[in-house]
Order: sequence, then C-alpha cells, then structure tokens
Amino acid sequence: MKRNLPIPPGWIKMNTAAALFQLIVVAALCLESTAASGKTGNRPSAGIPGSLYRQAKISGIVTDESGTPLPGVAIRIKGATNGSVTDASGKYNISIPDNSATLVFSFIGYTTQEVVAGNRTTLNIRLVAVETSLNAVVVVGYGTQKRERVTTAIASVKSENFVKGAVQDAAQLVRGKVAGLNVITPDANPTNTAQINLRGITTLTSGTSPLVLIDGVPGTLTTVAPEDIESIDVLKDGSAAAIYGTRGTNGVILITTRKVHGETPATVEVNSYVTTQKITKRLNFMNAEEYRQLVAQGKPGAFDYGATTNWLDEITRKPVSQVYNISLRGGSQNTSYIANLNYRNMEGLILRSDNKILYPRIEVTHRMFGGKLRLNANLSGYQQTFFAGTDGDSYRGDVYRNGLTYNPTDPVKDKNGNWTEHTDKTAYANPVSLLMETDGKNQNSNLRTLGTVTYTPVKGLDVMLLGSRDLYNSVRGYYETKRNYSTLRDGRNGYASRGTTRTEENLLELTANYQKQINEHDFTLLGGYSWRETNYQDYWMQNWDFPTDDFSYNNIGAGLALARGEAPERSYQSRNKLIGYFFRLNYSFQNKYLLMASFRREGSSKFGRNNKYGNFPAISAGWNIRNENFLKTSKVISALKLRGGFGITGTEPNDPYMSLNRLNFDTYTLINGEWIQVVNPATNANPDLRWEKKEETNIGVDYGLWNNRITGSLDLYRRVTRDLLMDYSVPTPPYLYNTIRANAASMENKGIEFQVNFAAIDRKTLKWTTSLNYSTNRNKLLSLSDKNFQLAAGYFDAGTTEEPIQQPIARIQIGQPIGNFWGFKSVDIDKNGYWIIEGKDGKPKPIADQQADDKQILGNGLPKHYLNFNNSISYKNFDLNITMRGAFGFQILNTPRMFYAAPVMLTRGNLLKSAYDNIYGKRPLADDQSLNYVSYYIEQGDYWKIDNITIGYNVPLKNTTVKALRVYTSGSNLATFTKYSGVDPEIGVTGLTPGLDDRNRYPATTTFTLGVSFTL
Repeated sequence: MKRNLPIPPGWIKMNTAAALFQLIVVAALCLESTAASGKTGNRPSAGIPGSLYRQAKISGIVTDESGTPLPGVAIRIKGATNGSVTDASGKYNISIPDNSATLVFSFIGYTTQEVVAGNRTTLNIRLVAVETSLNAVVVVGYGTQKRERVTTAIASVKSENFVKGAVQDAAQLVRGKVAGLNVITPDANPTNTAQINLRGITTLTSGTSPLVLIDGVPGTLTTVAPEDIESIDVLKDGSAAAIYGTRGTNGVILITTRKVHGETPATVEVNSYVTTQKITKRLNFMNAEEYRQLVAQGKPGAFDYGATTNWLDEITRKPVSQVYNISLRGGSQNTSYIANLNYRNMEGLILRSDNKILYPRIEVTHRMFGGKLRLNANLSGYQQTFFAGTDGDSYRGDVYRNGLTYNPTDPVKDKNGNWTEHTDKTAYANPVSLLMETDGKNQNSNLRTLGTVTYTPVKGLDVMLLGSRDLYNSVRGYYETKRNYSTLRDGRNGYASRGTTRTEENLLELTANYQKQINEHDFTLLGGYSWRETNYQDYWMQNWDFPTDDFSYNNIGAGLALARGEAPERSYQSRNKLIGYFFRLNYSFQNKYLLMASFRREGSSKFGRNNKYGNFPAISAGWNIRNENFLKTSKVISALKLRGGFGITGTEPNDPYMSLNRLNFDTYTLINGEWIQVVNPATNANPDLRWEKKEETNIGVDYGLWNNRITGSLDLYRRVTRDLLMDYSVPTPPYLYNTIRANAASMENKGIEFQVNFAAIDRKTLKWTTSLNYSTNRNKLLSLSDKNFQLAAGYFDAGTTEEPIQQPIARIQIGQPIGNFWGFKSVDIDKNGYWIIEGKDGKPKPIADQQADDKQILGNGLPKHYLNFNNSISYKNFDLNITMRGAFGFQILNTPRMFYAAPVMLTRGNLLKSAYDNIYGKRPLADDQSLNYVSYYIEQGDYWKIDNITIGYNVPLKNTTVKALRVYTSGSNLATFTKYSGVDPEIGVTGLTPGLDDRNRYPATTTFTLGVSFTL
C-alpha cells in the first residue's frame, strides 16, 4: 500500500523560499516518514473532503526555548471562553470547533503565541521568555547564556536598540551603545567602514580589528547588510574572548542575523529609505577676490589667471542614496525560513564616488525526529561595484586636496577646451581633470555557504557539526587617459592597471554542549574542535603608452611599456591553517555562586616550528548577591552581581610566512654588460616566532534598582600584552638579512567602564528610557626588548608629515603611551616672522638653530575619556531617538592648517584665510618661513556631538492587509561642539599615529534620511 509523505505543519503555506528547502531536506523527510509510520499528519485520500476526517481535539506539549516542559500554561480559543491548562509535564489537550480556530498560548514571563489549528491533531509549542535584565539571553562564544549567569564582560545590543537612520556597516549600529567600544567614522567615503577601538591599542605591528563572527563564521563589518542583523554581542574581556584563542586579543563581535522563532505565519517586511548629505564644515580658504588681493600685494607665488572658480563646488555634489530591504519569513513548529534581499546604492559627496551593494540571504531550519535533529542551511553573500578613483581604491586623496588648494582664479578649462594644469608645481593638479580623465571600476563578490547539523541524543546534550565556505573575489581595473595629469607629468601617455584577488576560507567545527541540573547544581559543559584553512591569491599588471584611450583598461597588452620592459607585473599566493581544541565549564549553585573556566589549545601554520601551538586559558567567577537571603526582600536592589575574571588571548600576524627564510628575485645586477637576475634573502627565519599574548584581568558588577527601573554595570580592567611583534635590526652575519620579525615588546592598558540605563517614564502612552555610558583607558609601553632582541634607544618614531616637511609624527617610547606627538614646541615668533621654539634646556631659540634633541612630547592623539548619552521616547504612535557622544582628553595634529596656513605654500596654490593672521598676537609668518611641524598646529580635540536624531510615526491601521506601517526621518552628525578648527574632530584612533587629521581625507558630512517600513 502506498503511503503519503507526511507534510510538516504550515508547509503548504510556504512560497518559493520553502520550495528551495524541499531540495535540501527531501531525503530527511523520507527518513522521518519511515520513522513516523502510522502517526498523525497524513493527508486524507484524494477526493474526500479533509473536514470529514477532522478530529475534535488537539493535544501537544508546551516547552520553553531549551525544551523544558512548562506546567500551567493557559490555552484558549481566540474569541471563545473555553480553554485548557498544561499539566506538570507540559501536556495539554483541547477541543476546537473547526480548522480555522486560533489557539492562544499564554504564560507569565513568556511571550504570548497565537497559532491557527489547521489540519492538525498534534501541536507542540515553544514559548519564548519575555526579555528582562535577568533572563535576557546573550550570545557568548559557541553558544548563548542568560545574562544573570554571565561572569565575564559582555555587552549585548538588540535590533530595537540599534542606532536609527542611515548606517554603512554593522559597527555603526552600536555606536555609542557599548561602554569601551569606540566606533569612529572619520569621513563620509561610501566605501569606508567604521574604525573600532576596544579597550585601547594592544599591538605595534599586527592588526587592531576585532574578530567579527556572523552566525558563528568569521566575516567583516560589511559581510552582512545592517538591516538584516538581529543582535550584536561584544566579548570585551579576556575571560570572555579566550575561547577564540589567537583571534581574541582585539575583542570579539558576534553578529546574529534575523531568525524565525517558533510558529510564524508567512510575513513580508519592507524597509526603504533615501538619504542626502551636505559637507559638515568647509575649511575657510580664500575665494578668487581675496586671492587677487594677494596678487595685488605682490605676494610671491600669487598669479591671477582671470577666472573665478570654486573648485570644491566643481568636484562635489548633492548626493542621493537609496536603500531597500525586503524580508520574507515564516515557519511551522518543524520548519522555518527567512529570505532577505538588501540593495544599497550609495552616492558620495565627491563626484563619481559611489558604492552599489546587493546582499541576498536565505536560511532554512528544519527540526525532525521530535526535535532531536535540527538542520540549518544558510546561503548569503554580496555583490559590490564602485568607481575606482585610483588604482585599486575608490578615493583619490589629492582630488579633495587640490579642490581646496587649486588657484581660484584658474578656469577649469582654457579657451581651447584643455584642462588647466601647472606641471611646474609639486603635488598640484586640476582636481576636475583627475576625476574626469580617469576610468576605473572595482567589482567584488562574496559567497558564504553555511550549514549546521545539531543532534540531541538525550535531553541536555547537543552535538553540532558546522561547516562553511567563504569565497571572496575581486576584479579591478583602472585607467588614466592621455589627457590625464600623469601624461603631462610623467609621460605615461595612457596608463592601465588590472588585478584580481581571490580568498577562500573553509571552516569546520564540531562541538558538544551538555547541560545538567542536579538538585541545586547547574552544569554546562562545552567541548569542541575547530579547523580553518585560508587561501589567498592575488595578481596585478600595469602598462602604459597606449595608442588610443578607446580600450580603457580592457586591452592592457596594447601598451608599449610592457614591451620595453618598463611595466611591472606581480602575482602572489599564500595559505595558512589554524586548528584549535577547546573546552568550557559553566557552573551555578543555587543561582548564587557562578563559575566559568575555559581552555583552548590552538596551532597555526603562521608560526615558527618551535611555537606551532599555544595555550589560552580563562577563568571567571560571579556572585549573585541579590539571591542571598539578606537581599531577597529588598525593595530597592532588584539585581546585584559581582564578577571577576582572567583570560589569555592571542594575536596572529598578517603574513603567514614570517617565520621562514624567504628569497627575493626582484633585483638585478649588471655583469659583462648584461642584466642578470639576482637571488638574495628577503627575510630571516625565526623558528621561535609566536603569538602576541594578552593577559587580562577584569572585575565588574552588574546592578538593578527599584524592580530594574535602573540597571547597569561597572568594570575595571588591566590588560598586559606580551611578546609583541616588531622588526629588529640584527647583524649580518650571522643573519642573512639585516632585520628580523620577533616577539620582544610588551604593553599595558587599564581602564574603567560604566553604564547606567534608566526607565525614566513607563506609562501606557508615554515611555522614556535613557542610558549613559562612560569609559577611560590608559596606555603604556612597558618594554621594547627581551634577552634576545634589543632596541637600545628605547624608542622608535612612526608616521610622517609628508613632503616638504618630512618629519616623523609620533614617538613610541618605553614608559609612554602610544600616540604621543613628537616635535618642536613653538613658544613665540620673532620680529621678522620666524618661529621661536623651546630648546632641550627649556630656553627659547630660533627654529633655524634646531637640533634633533630639542624635540619633545607635544600631546597625545588617543582620547582618555569617552561619554555616550542615548535617549528613546515614545508617545502614543510617535517615537523619538536621540544619540549623543563625545571624546575628551586628546589632541589633534591639524595638517591642513600646518600646510595651508603658512604663506610659503602660496607657491603651491591657494591658502587658508588665516595664513596671514598674527601669530601669538604679533605678526604673520614670514613669506619665506619654511613649513615646520611645531606645536602651534596641535589643537585640543575634545568634542561633543549630537550624533543622531530620529523621529518616527507608527500609522494606525484597521481592516487592511498591512499589519504595520512606520514612517520616519533621521539626521546624523547634526552638530559638533568643539574648539577644534578643522573639519571634524572625529578622526582615526587606530595604529601608531592616532590624532592625525589627514589633509587628504574624504570630507565629513551631515546626513538626512527619510524612510518607510511596513509589514504584510
């Protein structure tokens, strides 16, 4: 006898997304059909109405999210009075009048769930707990945990609390929301991402970006569309991040994409918004009439070419950007799906700067065998296209710089229609020509496939196998025409570049998680294995001297430079592996005394043969004081937990072959009139190369007052990073090469983080919640040497001021923090307009008599204090969100002022109006005073920003297919209160030269957004 295949509840309601899932799980369904032979769920025979076979009762089990039965859950028929209650095992049964009846499941502390009965006799329900400060679930390494039992420093931000309005990446969603996580947006380049600094700078040469995991798989801040993110969790301290070993030193950001929880009818959500921008602040350069006054005064370098041109206006526009996000989701008790499509068309303030991205994602989850087996398939990625303003990048810095400094009396084109150019000046080019005589495009694609199989053989034990492949491809092309400045300056006569990059990252992880409660003891054990392989490939080629511009970069072999042996080519490939074994124990006694211990042993092919493996232990403990008898009756203290932890994490170097001897084939020597390729050493082998190791201690307290009307946390931490990687000079011989990368330095960061959340007003029609967070960090370099490798001077210099000054910007010195500006301290100006500086003896001296040892610390570019203030107000159908933030206790090197407030630069173009202001109230600088890096150009950088204001209205709807409709408007970077004279004091805080306001940086903007979202 032929038996019909059982159909999961709600299957026939699914659309194309669910149909795709049929291809994935059809075999599993066949297995389930065999195992469930004779059970309910079969369709009636063809030709017989299904209602004749309808049973009058529905039964099932109601559980929580972990699968624990819930007794006392109320079940009723919507619109009727009859109902039922679950028994001690969570079981229930209830009579229903017809197939269209809707069952309502409600229980104190859980979200009420409504389910249409349909053609079912068995209906099992999972209720989701209402989130409070105590039972809120946060994502931790390889799992989740209730906030009440967390013993480490973890911050969690849900989607409803994200920064509203237009954002470019995931980090901007939590800007100002997490104490100690500093998210900086230094410019408005549409292809840039935010800079992240978590608890200070911890490295000298390695990367500073945190590990970003999207649904457990490594990615970047732009791997997923911001509108498709459900929550972001930040593992801040070492005891939380140690489970990730070598990748956890800079912190871990766990991004969870939107999911379907429980039975959900097919739902369509649409969110769309349009934005425009304006430049935040224009630097006050001279216009044409003011410049002509300099010509009339006979100032050296000033020439009047007869035109009136606003060059900044010529290279900028009023951009209009659009974002569309469409999400389809639904599910039954056994099968859920979500399909999301996001399209972003971002226009930049500068002409031709753009960024077009398409993000597709589809995820399907299926439960079978009574929920014991769970299958999840996730397919996502993006396609990105943007104009390449320079070779391989979207933005060419000298376009903006020349837009400020090009002579305002010069026309854009001369009378013959040619671009006006002056090749006799250094670093001086027509900015419109640089844009228009360039053709370039970058095309990037990312495909991420992720699958998990989770098996629960016994209650409390979950065994999960995760496999993923992340494939990234980039194809780039760039061309400078025969009319480009490079032809006039360098004789290129048409220049082309072509290149491609491919990165493949494969990940396989097997984990087992076991939860067990024995009387008042709760145990959670995690064990796992992780294998990751990364393969990177890149090549590029260049050519110039083309017969025509018609081919652009698409016929690169037509250039003559390659045939003459002048054009370079390069290709490269690398591969590395990372293998880890890890274990974690979480223990709770009476929900009062908490313990977490973890250990990860990890091996990497990037390190020397003597240090392939490293150990990364962590331990933390907590005391839920509120659960003690002496506080149980307190009406003031509703939550109080003391916690402390210690953990060790590591940092990988970027280059996978630094521990090996490498040869260089790029040099040639002339022997007997013939150029012969020479093989020479490129690096020294270092078999002792190992991880940078960060040891961190964290002590914190979580609190809640007056029934959690006020909640928050306080953390104090100290982190010491040892075995920092640096390049050291070594003798040759015995070494083959004169430098070696080795682990020898150490650094300290310590600080305080404080957060308070206050539900100020909580009424039916009026609600106001406010939060304030503060963080401070102190950084100090402890050492630059060890017993094997020494830096005798005890310091090294970093950064450069560019020509014509060409001096180091910062000094990295033992006993001092990273970010110290190092230069001459200006104290006065003499009667002839020349700088007077302070000598090493503290006495003033002419700058012409400067000595290297006259330099001193002039300030520091790392803010010592960060303060963020967030407010959310709702009144009836209106809502208002205001985000404010600030940074204090730091200085900025104003390089635009240093270069363009000096009269001598008139020979290179336009100047700031302040170039002829009195210095120290005496007189302007002399016309021939050379450019100098002095303290006069270092300014206080403190600022306070009204960062975002969003006003929304939820339109009331009745008798319509639209379930929800919201319109909103938003403004970002609206106002900045600062004494800094530059464009924007929000500048980079990473690397060894923080606080540098680059004169070439893409300008900052104020953004205005109008959006609508609705649900069907």
